[in-house]
Amino acid sequence: MTENEEMLVRLVEQLSQKGSDLVTVRAVIEEASELGATHALHELGLGDKHARKDLDELRELLGAWRIARRGALRTAFGWIGKALLALVLLGLAVRFGLVDWLGR
Repeated sequence: MTENEEMLVRLVEQLSQKGSDLVTVRAVIEEASELGATHALHELGLGDKHARKDLDELRELLGAWRIARRGALRTAFGWIGKALLALVLLGLAVRFGLVDWLGR
């Protein structure tokens, strides 16, 4: 049993013996919350001393991914825009007969 679990057991015993004064109820809630958060972190594999570094690295990687994705989208839209502009210019050239003029 961990220190937090032992503290929670003592507080619950105190609560059952003395009744429910506000300080004891708040202490029980605080200890139970801390114990639950610690348990959740261990379940996610983030309960060790390297977890903070791991999360920092993941955030950095995610930030780099977002920057790369944004750049790729800008490049793709730039190419699409240039292709559409080229098609419009080609259409205008055909419409005004410049293609025939160039072929002569």
